[in-house]
Amino acid sequence: MLLATVSKRSIPAIRSLQRSSLSTLSQSERTNLLQPLLSSGWAMTEGRDAIHKKYEFQDFNQAFGFMTRVAIKADKMDHHPEWFNVYNRVEVTLSTHDCQGLSTRDIELAKFCDSVKQ
Repeated sequence: MLLATVSKRSIPAIRSLQRSSLSTLSQSERTNLLQPLLSSGWAMTEGRDAIHKKYEFQDFNQAFGFMTRVAIKADKMDHHPEWFNVYNRVEVTLSTHDCQGLSTRDIELAKFCDSVKQ
């Protein structure tokens, strides 16, 4: 595998290349990928091309556990959410800064957030 032979110094260059190939969702992707999320509690963020959702948990430990699982996934994806936590509530906002809008990475991470909450 190519990545197995790449030095650690090359990883940032590879990530930069991956980021530059990201593009915002097309109209058909918005219909096919984004619409189901909007039907399940996600909402468009006013004033920018982003989505957000509020989650509520039984207590702080459950909220923090959710954030930990999402953080691990986000780090592996090299795609990090904007979020806010107070006690048992977590608000998540997703947008891809590299393409200045929604991308398939946001869809993937939103689906993951929902799967963790279930």
